[in-house]
Amino acid sequence: MSDSEFPLVQFLRDRMDPIAELSQIRTERAVHPLTIPGGSTVWLVTRYEDVRAVLGDTARFSNDFGNITGMGSNQDDPGGLGFSDPPVHTRLRRMLTPEFTMHRLRRLEPRITAIVNEQLDLIQKEGAPADLVPSFALPIPSLVVCELLGVPYEDRADFLRFSTDRFDFSAGPEASLQAINDAMAYLTELVARERRAPGDGLLGALLREHGDDVTDRELASLADGLLTGGHDTTTSMLALGTLWLLENPEFLALVRDGDDHIDQVVEELLRYMTVVQVAFPRFAREDLELAGQPIAKGEMVLCSLSAANRDAILGENMDTADPNRRELKSHLAFGHGIHRCIGAPLARMEMRVAYPALLRRFPGLRLAGEPAYRQVAIVYGLDSLPVEW
Repeated sequence: MSDSEFPLVQFLRDRMDPIAELSQIRTERAVHPLTIPGGSTVWLVTRYEDVRAVLGDTARFSNDFGNITGMGSNQDDPGGLGFSDPPVHTRLRRMLTPEFTMHRLRRLEPRITAIVNEQLDLIQKEGAPADLVPSFALPIPSLVVCELLGVPYEDRADFLRFSTDRFDFSAGPEASLQAINDAMAYLTELVARERRAPGDGLLGALLREHGDDVTDRELASLADGLLTGGHDTTTSMLALGTLWLLENPEFLALVRDGDDHIDQVVEELLRYMTVVQVAFPRFAREDLELAGQPIAKGEMVLCSLSAANRDAILGENMDTADPNRRELKSHLAFGHGIHRCIGAPLARMEMRVAYPALLRRFPGLRLAGEPAYRQVAIVYGLDSLPVEW
């Protein structure tokens, strides 16, 4: 396999599976070179243990956005936690972590249940057939983030548009960029309002506790990072997970008819789908060696989460989804190390509520056509999921 034969291999899927070439790379070479436009080499890491090693090693690998822009450390970080290194990352994460404990998040569960039921009411009112991407998978995470942050009810229609349009590339990259700019402008203004009169949401809580230690820009970037991380990923899981359940009636019945299996189903679907296909890029802080491969200071390392989560070291038949697995190693769907997704408990909660509620509301739910899969995407998912009942 040539160094540049599959420059997009880490982003391509065959329905729910990473393409076969990615598995071939994982088998043949622990650290695989990809030549990107301009002639630079990016190192692709695909094996479970190696991916964990990179994601957990902040001494040798940097997430700093300045590595991409060439502007130096933490310049206009666009994603809060994801593109920052300690000590900036440590300070911001320490502020957020108490708000994402299960004890705190349980306060949101009644509202998550209400949001799900409200969307199901709308689907039922409109009648069959329906597309579960715009009617179910897209709005639920956006509205949950609204609840989390404390977005006022009168602003939620605009907020839903910001969060949806940024991931809609059908109108071209300019429209997506404009939606991102609109979201940041709105969040910056919302933070300023919350600073004057802190509300009951996450922003208000952070300002009451840490107001003197965090700038409006930092807090808006954190909020935008939560929107980015908590919207498209959960949308993709809700859509793909529903499709898998419709194609696997045995497990659909278990999820619909009782609560005993939902945690196992959710966890296995997270591993199997691994919708965030690659982790935030890492950059070598020094000349180093990874799994026998020399990597020069400053070179980019991409960790394929989707390949790592299919590694045979995790168990047998990892290219299939089996919620009855036992003694499985921790999957990497939420990453690993200090940059592991802080919103993981919230995503799990949304899935645990949404899947059973959908299947109980529409016990005869079935596909009404072929789903539309994304073609090339960092976050894999569906563009449409037609159903009837």
